[in-house]
Amino acid sequence: MGQHLWLALPFLFSAAVFGLMGSAGLLTASWSTVPLSPVVSGAGVAVAAAVSGGVRWRRGWQRVWLRWPYLVAVLGGGVVVGAVEVPAVAATVVGVPVLLGLVLQCVMQSDESRQAADCR
Repeated sequence: MGQHLWLALPFLFSAAVFGLMGSAGLLTASWSTVPLSPVVSGAGVAVAAAVSGGVRWRRGWQRVWLRWPYLVAVLGGGVVVGAVEVPAVAATVVGVPVLLGLVLQCVMQSDESRQAADCR
């Protein structure tokens, strides 16, 4: 994964989940809006926290003083916008391409890992 992609990961993960929620609402005609859930934002922060452990930091202090405050701020932002409702169409239009991009990133990463293992 890119060195700085972990910074965007909470937002990308949340957008992908909201896109799936929006498309499910549109396909079943169950709902026309998607609430921005703090639970989904929290899950995005958890994924970013897990991935950020593998980041190569230039200094040891950065792992603590940059990584954790950023993740706490993003989590706080997710809680603040938790009551906002977004149209399901907008969530789908934004979230589904993000989901496809994340899947593509994972596939490319696993291919690179497999090629590196073959070279050894």
